Amino acid sequence: MTNPTSAISALITVMASLRHPETGCPWDREQTFSTIAPYTIEEAYEVQSAIETGDPAQLQDELGDLLFQVVYHSRLAEEKAWFTFEDVAQTITTKMISRHPHVFGTAEARDANTQTAAWEAQKSAERAARQDSGTLAGIAATLPALQKAQKLTARAARVGFDWPTADAVLDKLAEETTELREELESANPARLADELGDMLFVLANLARKLGLNAETCLKNANEKFTRRFTHIETTLAQSGLTPSQASLDHMESLWTQAKELGL
Repeated sequence: MTNPTSAISALITVMASLRHPETGCPWDREQTFSTIAPYTIEEAYEVQSAIETGDPAQLQDELGDLLFQVVYHSRLAEEKAWFTFEDVAQTITTKMISRHPHVFGTAEARDANTQTAAWEAQKSAERAARQDSGTLAGIAATLPALQKAQKLTARAARVGFDWPTADAVLDKLAEETTELREELESANPARLADELGDMLFVLANLARKLGLNAETCLKNANEKFTRRFTHIETTLAQSGLTPSQASLDHMESLWTQAKELGL
C-alpha cells in the first residue's frame, strides 16, 4: 500500500512544478481561484456521477481529480502566503475532532439524529465566533438554487419559522399557482419570473418537509424525461419520422407507451 503521506507530498510537488513561473505549464501558471472554481464544482459532480455508476475504478479516478482541485487552490493560496495544503488538512482535522466529542472526547455516545443536532449546534457556535451568527449565515451563495432553497428553509425551520405539515406547504403551493395564473394575463416578464420563483421555492420546501432532496428529485425527473423522449424519437425514426414531423397526439401516445414500458 502506498504511504498516504508520500503520495500527497508527490501530488503537492507536481502542483508546484505546474505553477513554476519559469518551467511550469503555461495554462496552469495563468489560473486563479476564480478560473479554477468552475472546475472544482464540475469535479464534485463527477464524483457524484461515479458513485451512481458503482464503478470503483471510476470513483477512484474522480476522487483524485477532486483532490487535485484542493491541492490547486492550496497552492494558489501558498503563493500569496495565505496558507498551505498542510494548513487546510490541519484545519479540517481539528474541526472534525471538535465536532465529534463523543468519539474523540468524553461526551456520551449519540445516535444519528442526536449527532446531527449537535453538529448544527457546533457549526452555529463556530459561526458566532466568526461574528457570522445569523440564522442563514454560512450558506454558500453559489449553491444550486434548489439546494440553496432547501438549506435556507431548513435553517429557518430550526428557529420555528416553518409550515406545520406537508399539507400546509401544498396549500401554499396552490396559492402561489393562483397568483401565477393571475400574472399570465399581464404577461409581465418580471412579475412572471417572481411568481414562478415563489412556486419553485415552495416546491423545495415541500421536498424538505417530505424528507426528500429537491435537487435529486429534479435530477431523477430529468433522467426520466430523457428516457421517455428518447423512446419517442427512436420509435418515430423506425417509421422514418422526426419529432417535428409528428403530431402532438402521436408523440403523446408514444409518451404513454414509454410510461407503460416503465421508462
